[in-house]
Amino acid sequence: MKPHDFLPPLPPCPLDAVRRAVQTSLCQQKNLVLSAPPGAGKSSRLPLWLLAAPWRRQRKILLLEPRRVVARALARHMAALLGEQAGETVGFRTRDESRVSRQTCVEVVTEGVLTQMLQENPELPHAACVLFDEFHERSLVADMGLALCLESQDVFRPDLRLVVMSATLDMGNVSSLLGGCPVLEASGKSFPVELRYRPLPPTKNIVPGHGANPALWRHMADVIAELVRTEGGNLLAFCPGVSEIRQTETLLRPRLPDNVTLHSLHGSLPAADQDAAIAPAPTGHRKIVLATSIAETSLTIEGIRLVVDCGLTRLPRFDPDSGQTRLTTQRISLAGATQRSGRAGRTMPGLCCRLWAQEEESSMPPISDRKFWMPT
Repeated sequence: MKPHDFLPPLPPCPLDAVRRAVQTSLCQQKNLVLSAPPGAGKSSRLPLWLLAAPWRRQRKILLLEPRRVVARALARHMAALLGEQAGETVGFRTRDESRVSRQTCVEVVTEGVLTQMLQENPELPHAACVLFDEFHERSLVADMGLALCLESQDVFRPDLRLVVMSATLDMGNVSSLLGGCPVLEASGKSFPVELRYRPLPPTKNIVPGHGANPALWRHMADVIAELVRTEGGNLLAFCPGVSEIRQTETLLRPRLPDNVTLHSLHGSLPAADQDAAIAPAPTGHRKIVLATSIAETSLTIEGIRLVVDCGLTRLPRFDPDSGQTRLTTQRISLAGATQRSGRAGRTMPGLCCRLWAQEEESSMPPISDRKFWMPT
């Protein structure tokens, strides 16, 4: 691995305000919790800043991303910031794709890859720090990965650094989990986003938790088609799953003009199709992306000014009686709704249409109700 005593000049970002505090904290203590809103730069800057840390001792910085498409896109983005290709200083490893080399110092990995690393050698001898990004998304695998890293830190690697990063999680709770470590908060930079509420008429009888109701996806297609006619910019629409994306796509595609391209974005798509959804629209064209919650955080889709949010998400639920994890469709939290609307204000003033009545927000949970799972 080549030394990294300095980095090339990086574009400014809101997280720059806490750079010195982050570096000082990790020199003095082994754990840190970092809270920063989407777009602050925590996913792309922190791993690069840590390359010059004296405690790294030529070991790798591991960045855990819950989703494969985000891991690939983020690694490529960081590599581009260094003027390189993915697989040089910054690489990534997922279940079905790998871009790493002997010179790779920052490795973006998915949950399954980190679990495999810990199973093969719980000391993580080649890692100086593990960054848990977007920890609010929560999964049994990510919680287990953090638990195993804490155990490795306690038994084998007192020099191992652990950083948990999120935009919406209760960071005080996470700090307690990490032994009362420091919590740093960074502000973000975003443009104003206008909120419009476009609920279905009451006669449609949409029941929260039943995302398959065809009336909702007809309504979503109507709202998207209207925005394409009356507003400018690219559009991102959130659906809970692949079935709902396909229903909306079928209803919407015949209603779009020739200069509007329609993409879907979810974890089971081939890598080429995921990359096409993220890439800028061709000159003279606009794009619509129908996505699952994969597009809520970390992943930046170029030119998004419009967001349509159905208000539903699909989350894994662990059933201790059966020992199985199953997906359930439910209302998003207020924090999740804020994250989704914020995608419209990343690069310019935007507009978010929420497909529910504003009064319903009084009954929505403030944050995701996923609980910490830790082995006893």
